[in-house]
Amino acid sequence: MFQDILINWAPHETRVAVIEAGAVQEVHLERPLERGIVGNIYLGKVTRVLPGMQSAFIDIGMEKAAFLHVADLFNPASVSKSEGAQDAAVTPIEKQVFEGQTLLVQVIKDPIGTKGARLTTQISIAGRMLVFLPQDRHVGVSQKIAQPLRDALRDRLDRLANEFMGQDRVGGFILRTNAEDATDDDIRKDLRYLQATWENIRQLAQTRAPKSLIHADLNLMQRVLRDMVVEATQSIRIE
Repeated sequence: MFQDILINWAPHETRVAVIEAGAVQEVHLERPLERGIVGNIYLGKVTRVLPGMQSAFIDIGMEKAAFLHVADLFNPASVSKSEGAQDAAVTPIEKQVFEGQTLLVQVIKDPIGTKGARLTTQISIAGRMLVFLPQDRHVGVSQKIAQPLRDALRDRLDRLANEFMGQDRVGGFILRTNAEDATDDDIRKDLRYLQATWENIRQLAQTRAPKSLIHADLNLMQRVLRDMVVEATQSIRIE
């Protein structure tokens, strides 16, 4: 079924409607002043480590310090272990981070009230077809895609990723629902985009000052053009 995408933009609000057979199927709104920071990547600075809470406060340049729990710390040692063979004990946070340290962190929960944002050091970057996990080798497929197609897509993605990045690649991927009918060339294009984005993030993290924003998620109009435009899209109208 063909679809049309209608976009209404104003400085205070962006509105998007997806139309199929003359009926509205989806409506999305975004107000710049209310836009969250989930997905943003910062070069944070550790201001305080709390062993009793197994957490740390991180300054990311906002009014309130952000919060990082030990469970959200990326641990390279766990990646090198085979699945199911990880140690039950988690390395204490005071042995992993220290005050004054700079960390590349990503927001997983917006600040609310008196609480700062919640962070992770396990970075993920979304593309149109894939989500890139630069510190992992995991290859997964969206739960919305049914078997047996899931296994076939996982094997295909693993093959294409190895072809693009080499057998000893560093980085894993999750195949999004958008990629259910993707061609190999579609996936290769996303691999190139995500690799280039991650390389840019790495370079900025080496040159920017602590507490800097390194990478921001796309705005609503950009996400629509990335995620919602498909072969069935016959028109995109912007007001």
